[in-house]
Amino acid sequence: MLGYLLRPLSELGEYLLMMRAALVASLKTIKRKYEILKQMKKIGYDSLLLIFVTSGFTGLVTAVQATYQTSNYIPKSLIGVLVGKSTMIELAPVLTALVLSGKVGASIAAEIGTMKVSEQIDALETLAVDPVEYLYYPRILAGILMFPALTIFSNVIAILSAFFLSTFRYKLSFYSFFSNMKNYFQPYDLWGGLVKAFFFGFVVTSIACFIGSKTKGGAEGVGKSATQSVVYSSISILVMDFAVAYFLFGNR
Repeated sequence: MLGYLLRPLSELGEYLLMMRAALVASLKTIKRKYEILKQMKKIGYDSLLLIFVTSGFTGLVTAVQATYQTSNYIPKSLIGVLVGKSTMIELAPVLTALVLSGKVGASIAAEIGTMKVSEQIDALETLAVDPVEYLYYPRILAGILMFPALTIFSNVIAILSAFFLSTFRYKLSFYSFFSNMKNYFQPYDLWGGLVKAFFFGFVVTSIACFIGSKTKGGAEGVGKSATQSVVYSSISILVMDFAVAYFLFGNR
């Protein structure tokens, strides 16, 4: 019973040690620049279509719900304000991270898990190649850089899709939609969402790398690791969302 209770603490300690090793590996960024760029392409560019579709429908739903929930309370000309703030602060960073936890996190966990069960990681260590420096750090850094970039892309697509719906459905002009958004815009809204995305990128990729490195049991174990990565990353995103939001906006 005691061992069962101590196991999560043991795994947390191993995770922190891996993060410490990744931090040390950051001093050798230039050495692994090709691998970092490769991972940035896989996480960022290869996810553009997925984020485009997700953000587009997020903007459409946000415009519809904002109009419905505020009808008879505020004028429709303020839909842009509601869409802009809710998208930049919450919807874009959180939904982007949750979607990427399924695409990127599961992919990383499965890839590293396959290397673990097929003893490729052991072979790297035999060749005096540090797996943290060669495998984990490039993926974590790429996630930290690409999640905010994809969040900016998500903001643009969501706001534009909300604008087009507001124009054709609610007959709002370009000026009414964007001028009010500009008047109520605060840079802190955008930066707050990007700070969230920064932490989400770290959480998703680091958890995926750690779970992948602990994989055992062949093909079944790889599938289990991919599933665990998505579940743990999703929960961590929601917890981190509250923590960062409370720190950034709780006293404003």
